[in-house]
Amino acid sequence: MGDETSTAPGGWLPRKTATERAGVKVVGLVIAWSQSEPERVGQWATIPDKTSVLGRGAGEDDSEARVVFGCARPGAAVVGRPLTSRGLSRRQLALVRKGSALEMARVGRGQVLVNGRVVEKAPLHLSDVIMIENELVLLVAERDLRELGGGASPAFVFGQADPDGIVGESPTSFRLRDEIAFLASRGEHTLVLGPSGAGKEVCARAIHRQSKRAAGPFVARNAATLPPGLIDAELFGNARNFPSTGMRERRGIVGEAHLGTLFLDEIGELPSELQAHLLRLLDAGEYHSLGEDKPRVSDLRLLSATNREPETLKHDLLARLKLRLAVPGLNDRREDIPLLVRHLLQKLMDASQRARFFDPSTNEPRISPDLVVDLLLHSYTTHVRELESMLLVALGDSREAFIDTSDRVRALVRHSPALIEVSDETIRETLSREGGNVSAAWRALGFSSRDALNRVLKKRGIKPKP
Repeated sequence: MGDETSTAPGGWLPRKTATERAGVKVVGLVIAWSQSEPERVGQWATIPDKTSVLGRGAGEDDSEARVVFGCARPGAAVVGRPLTSRGLSRRQLALVRKGSALEMARVGRGQVLVNGRVVEKAPLHLSDVIMIENELVLLVAERDLRELGGGASPAFVFGQADPDGIVGESPTSFRLRDEIAFLASRGEHTLVLGPSGAGKEVCARAIHRQSKRAAGPFVARNAATLPPGLIDAELFGNARNFPSTGMRERRGIVGEAHLGTLFLDEIGELPSELQAHLLRLLDAGEYHSLGEDKPRVSDLRLLSATNREPETLKHDLLARLKLRLAVPGLNDRREDIPLLVRHLLQKLMDASQRARFFDPSTNEPRISPDLVVDLLLHSYTTHVRELESMLLVALGDSREAFIDTSDRVRALVRHSPALIEVSDETIRETLSREGGNVSAAWRALGFSSRDALNRVLKKRGIKPKP
């Protein structure tokens, strides 16, 4: 891309010079699920500050501003083709950007839900989820225009895992990749921070793979699993016949990592006195195996990780971990969740499940939009690990040829719609539209379950009419 960004009717990117783009964040939409075009999951569209139309095909005339989705990547912002789903109206939604929010109105046929609730028009904020009938799920997200400028184009296929196994097309994911590349070029010991399940070991392996030590070993161990009383031996090894006759000589994980990288997860679980035993190793590469007087040497780089605050580590150990990498959790990169879902399902399914749940023509898993919405609205605490667990529950509960949400999945979802805001009129209209079917209406209204809607119906004296 040069100084003039490419534009389609309605604008792919605002037409600004490179200087004007600096520091400008624009709000837009990401495709999180598509019935007809699953390969487009992850594509992004800018919403201009004038009313534009989202719908199937091109505009009826050149004067109509249209929302256009494309692959928005550093150095490779490519305009995509118009949406093709026959389930979408040509003029489905009217959208306009107002500051950091969007205004949306339904102008085409088909039901529109925002965060699980039926709407005709609504303000949209970051991380809001829009579902159009059973055709399209969109997530409100933003981009910094500087990150769509020049530079090398990513070499891996859009939406797929990169060579280090990191999945994501969000700005957060590309910033993480940049930080990994920088740390890989350095040799200093490093502390990897981030919540449990965010992928700290994946990032540590990426640093090793891109570093000058890549030809050497990568030794990974969780400090919390080191047996109490044997931690020194596990770390530094022991001499033959020590501490008792017949004991074989062991190098320990420090010796095994010679000329490579030692990844020590949950380093904060090491007792303070054992953290102190690492100091000489980090300064000069020297350590003592148990039962030996002569020091050994291990030329290694330590990548340690913790989900605690860094200050909980022994201060002189922390001082030697000169570099930091902060690994974001899923709540900070929600637009990557649909891509992670696809990636994880490919790993989790056995042959019979793949035959049942994958579309052989596209090699894409068949997933219900309701499940995608639930996973996007969920507040994660153990992140990728938690997402994987929820997918396993969904796989076990799905009875059709697609992976659907279920009562057990919904019981795990930590989001509680403000039901008091759902008016009696909206409830009656939805029940009427669903033919009095409470099982269909509770989803459309954004309730957590059928029972939750029934309780509100009883409290408000509303009787479903067939």
